[in-house]
Amino acid sequence: MNEALINGYKAFLDGGKTERECVSLIIENARAHGYRDISEFQQLKPGDKAYIQKMGKAVALFQIGSGAIEDGMNILGAHIDSPRLDAKQNPIYEKDFLVYLNTHYYGGIKKYQWVTIPLAIHGVVCKTDGTTLAVNIGEAEDDPVFCISDILPHLAQDQMQKKGSELIKGEDLDVIIGMEIPPKSKDDAEKDGKSDKEEKAQKDQGRKNLLALLKQKYGIEEKDFESAELEIVPAGKARDLGFDGAMILAYGQDDRSCAFASVQAMLETEAGARTTCCLCVDKEEIGSVGATGMASHIFENAAAEVIARLPGGYSDLTLRRCLAFCNMLSSDVNAAYDPINASLYDKENSSFLGGGIVFNKYTGSRGKSGASDANPEFIAKLRGAMAKADVSYQMAELGKVDQGGGGTIAYLAAKYGMNVIDAGVAVLSMHAPWEITAKEDICQAFNGYKAFLRI
Repeated sequence: MNEALINGYKAFLDGGKTERECVSLIIENARAHGYRDISEFQQLKPGDKAYIQKMGKAVALFQIGSGAIEDGMNILGAHIDSPRLDAKQNPIYEKDFLVYLNTHYYGGIKKYQWVTIPLAIHGVVCKTDGTTLAVNIGEAEDDPVFCISDILPHLAQDQMQKKGSELIKGEDLDVIIGMEIPPKSKDDAEKDGKSDKEEKAQKDQGRKNLLALLKQKYGIEEKDFESAELEIVPAGKARDLGFDGAMILAYGQDDRSCAFASVQAMLETEAGARTTCCLCVDKEEIGSVGATGMASHIFENAAAEVIARLPGGYSDLTLRRCLAFCNMLSSDVNAAYDPINASLYDKENSSFLGGGIVFNKYTGSRGKSGASDANPEFIAKLRGAMAKADVSYQMAELGKVDQGGGGTIAYLAAKYGMNVIDAGVAVLSMHAPWEITAKEDICQAFNGYKAFLRI
């Protein structure tokens, strides 16, 4: 067991609960290993190490090989976003003396899993004077935490008759962030000489008090929420799971387990003839859309910046040839076999906790819809590399054929004509607020990614 790797992984999970936090940690680590921003290079030569970031939420690391860039690169591609709740742009309201943060859930979640657990708020608030305030509330021991309430069992007869998807409505995933003591009774208020207008004003006092607190403590005005990006995530650190400590329980392991292992493999592997790349993108959980998602031109633009600084300069044909001859591991997680729910899996084609890095030839759903289907020649090459490096691996699918399915960024890389296959860590309780991985699999993924970069 690589204890240093595992300790680093848990620290990464604790410090990187949003895409922005992950990018900051990755760049800090990369710079410590000799990487520099691409803008610091006028020309690139073999051995040079550069990174390109996009909007603080996606980043690509490149190490220049000795061979021609037209021969392609070896790429590790992961995503660093995870399911969560996002604050709306006009989020703070009071209802019957409780103050709430209005949210919109992000990604595929089971909404009922997010109630009654301690939550933290991470993100940024961008002000009109050009300053940006980093927000991280709920992680320190003396921080407050936040929570979504649920119906007590004594009154939940109607709720318990509903389907799981209907137990909690999306609009009811609002987070309690404060309260106000209710006013005196009407009779007492009249004795005090308070008017109906004064009574109504008092009912909104909790919201006003909270906004005043935010201004005093954090310098945040109510209008600043219009240009804020606040993510509500489970509060707490990654923990060892089980008496044997063989597993990790933490938020965001899909897909930060693969992102961390990919970045570490990249930092600890010297490029040979082929240029190597580690790409960490955003928005995979909602379809890889947007300027920082894989469906944008983010990767080809980054590759073009590299090519422009190489001898011979940029040409569209060089870029197209480079992309077409790349090899890529779409570093993404797979569903771990769940013995309690065995009927959902084809056991012979499932991934197991502790079984090593998982190769998934195709994803998609029901008839491989939306899948990228890897070529067997490429898989054979990977098998040879894993055997040579003594890496444990398993071939698997997500679940039974008609049971469901899912997708990754693999199909978006495959559109360039490159070889690509999903390769990552098995996760139990995927997309839950707290997910489970095996330490052995983190280590094997790290070793597997290093072996791939040397192909």
